[in-house]
Amino acid sequence: MYLQITKLHKHFSTKKGKLVVLKDINMSIEQGEFICTVGASGSGKSTLLRQIAGLDTPTTGDVKIDGVSVAGPGPDRGMVFQHYTLYPWMSVQGNVEFGLKLQGVPKRERRQKASYYLDVVGLTKFAQSLPKELSGGMKQRVAIARALTSEPKILLMDEPFGALDIHTKESMHSFILDLWERTNITIFMITHDVEEAVLLSNRIYALSSRPGTVSKEVSINLPERSHTIKRHSKFHDYRDELIDLLRGQGQEALAVA
Repeated sequence: MYLQITKLHKHFSTKKGKLVVLKDINMSIEQGEFICTVGASGSGKSTLLRQIAGLDTPTTGDVKIDGVSVAGPGPDRGMVFQHYTLYPWMSVQGNVEFGLKLQGVPKRERRQKASYYLDVVGLTKFAQSLPKELSGGMKQRVAIARALTSEPKILLMDEPFGALDIHTKESMHSFILDLWERTNITIFMITHDVEEAVLLSNRIYALSSRPGTVSKEVSINLPERSHTIKRHSKFHDYRDELIDLLRGQGQEALAVA
């Protein structure tokens, strides 16, 4: 899998005129990478993710996956949002199967796939539970399992842990790192949390304030990926470099977990 974003520009028309949200975005992502994009609210992170997901189209520029321009949503991209978007009347199994059902996958096959990915995310025992019976972290695991059932080339994550308390968030960080290492899936995640980005990703794209542009690309090389690494001086160096960079562009709204 190879994702290439070239000279992407996005603006919206408003009553006050043209609002430029993204300007000259260039990114490349290889198979198996865990990439984070950081920036404060209003920097265009979610707009960028929508271009990759095919939920919106660039004003100019191009998004390509394996050399093919993105023209709309597709099973090659799995989406996970901050809010779980689970159907409350469906069981966990039903929620995970739902996307496959829409694709016309036969009942037996979709049940087998859903069961497999529920096992991957550690929720087999909760297959017949309703979402209201689950914790926030468990709901997000269901959403991730649902995204994985289509076996996407890339998992797109929109502030997926932003609504979780600190202890659940730490647990989900460990979970997503383990999932990434076991499946070798490509992950592209946006976040306003610099520490989260440094902990999880192997590369970070920092977006400037509006219009969003790539102000810097930072490669992350840490000796381990666990919450104890936050005590390491190298972790602090990466974190401080990014915070100073973004704060210098007027982005004081950045969160530090």
